[in-house]
Formats: sequence, C-alpha cells, structure tokens
Amino acid sequence: MSNTLVLPRPGAASSDTAPHSIQAPSEETFISTFGQLLPKASYLQTPKGKVAYYEIHPSSTDAKAPIPRVLFIHGVQTPAIGLQPLASVLSSRFPRAHCVLVDLWGHGLTETPVAAHEPALFHGLLEALMNQLQWEKAHLVGYSFGGSTTATFAAAYPERVQSMVLVAPAGLLRSEKFTELERSYLRGGEGLEEQACAWVLEFLEGGELVVPVDWKERVGRGEVVAEAVRDWQMKEHAGHLASVVGIFRDGGVLDKHAGFAEAANKGIASLCVLGELDDLCTVQDLQDIGMHNVAVVPQVGHGVVRQKVLEVSLLIEEFWNTLS
Repeated sequence: MSNTLVLPRPGAASSDTAPHSIQAPSEETFISTFGQLLPKASYLQTPKGKVAYYEIHPSSTDAKAPIPRVLFIHGVQTPAIGLQPLASVLSSRFPRAHCVLVDLWGHGLTETPVAAHEPALFHGLLEALMNQLQWEKAHLVGYSFGGSTTATFAAAYPERVQSMVLVAPAGLLRSEKFTELERSYLRGGEGLEEQACAWVLEFLEGGELVVPVDWKERVGRGEVVAEAVRDWQMKEHAGHLASVVGIFRDGGVLDKHAGFAEAANKGIASLCVLGELDDLCTVQDLQDIGMHNVAVVPQVGHGVVRQKVLEVSLLIEEFWNTLS
C-alpha cells in the first residue's frame, strides 16, 4: 500500500498535476462477475467525473402515482447493487414509480474524483443526477452513509426532497469517542496513510474482510454477496480505497448531528429504520436531533437493508402509503 492514493482534504488547494478523476471498471467486467441483477447502466458526465446509475422504469405512466420518483443512495463500500433487493421489492409494490439507483463516487462503475470527499461533493452528484432525469424532486431512500447523505442533502436542498427514508443511517457517530491514535488516522498526514487505510477498512468491516467461499454459487442463484462486491472493488477500482477513506474522514459518516437536526426541521416527511443490534445509530440518537418516526427491526444489526429486505420494504411501504 506504499503508493496509496490520498485525496485532498476540505479546504486544501487543488494540484495542477493530479489527475482529474480515477477511472472506474467497465460494466462488462462487473456483469461477468456478479451477473445482471441491475438494469443496464446509464452514465452521467459531470465536471467531477463520470457517474453510473440504474433505472427501474415504471410499468404505468399514471401521472397521479402517489410515489412517482424514488432515488436509492447506498452506503460506503457496497455500491448500488447492495440496494437492488430492496429496490426490486419496492418497485414491484409501487409499479408506477420510476426507481433509480446510483453508484456514488468511487463505488461500482462511478469514477473517483481527485477532490475532497465532503458532503457537498455528493450533494452535487445527486443534484446533477436529478437534473439529468428531469426530476424537480423525489422520494429518497438512503442506507448507512447514504442515510447521512440523504439527511444533509435534505437540509441543503429541501425543495428537492419529497420524503426521506434513512435506513441504519451513519452520521451520528461522534469522533470524540475514538482514541487519540484513531483520531490521528482521521486527521491523516505524512507516514500515517497506510495505517489509516487499514484502520478504516477494519472499522467498517468489523474486522478483516472475509469473502464467503460459496459466493460464486450464491451469485449464480441471484443473490447479492456484499463481501464479494467489496473485495472486487478493492481489486478492480483503482480509486475505490481512496474514496472509502475520504468518505469516512470527510463525507459525513461522523459528527453530522447539526445537519440531521436541520433536515428534521425542514418539515419533510421522514422514516428511520434501524436494526435492533446496530450500534452505529440508536433510537435515542435520532430522537435527540428531532427525528421521531423510528422503526426498529428485531434481531439484526447494521446489515438490516439486505438481511431483512421484506421487513424493511413493508415499513417503507406503510410509510409511503401515509403520504398524500
């Protein structure tokens, strides 16, 4: 990891010699490994880099559909395919909805811009995508880091968010709870980047990444094996690790209480879904910043979005049915 790519930090001057963005793998490579669970990728070229997104088109053009447009925003490490099972179920229950999943910066088939991975960078991606789709506003479903991004996007652009669902949201973990050594990894600096990368990956995985030995058989059965997807990105996407570290440091995984509180004060209908065993975010954390519509799925942790797809989809369906 001696040639570790280190992204600029917020406020740092840009380098004239740095590449504009790091290219992502091809769709053909991804499909040959994981099959075509997602629709064929579409691409959006932005000033920061190329973004991949996937459209599940409605089966009806009824303009009066209660949930016409849904944008799914994944977490750090696992790209859009990780939300495919949830999106597929919700699309079947709301057949008039136009559902879109997006690979965030440095994930899946989306490039890594050589720029600070702060919330505004991801807000710009979401706004550019909505403009590309000609969506003035949409219902947002964000998981983990995507939940934090959804909340801070809603705070910054409330007019573009019809409702928001935050599933196991990151953003309310306080950096002050880390040790001084761990906080030094967050700050970064000369001689620390290799250790910082290793620590971030270990923290996010809860240990070493272990890919199930039967992952190919499971993929062949149409399953999403998130560990295998994460391992593939580490090997095939030259900018992925840098994006992961940049997101963890600056993107909104930590200390976003003010942004969540601002989103809660915008009057946007919201639902938060937590796994009972998840220690990343609690009911109390959400209530403290003004989000009180919280549902808890029992006997599951942070992986609730994939491990309890039917339970999560039912909660979202019930929430959406309450909206006018």
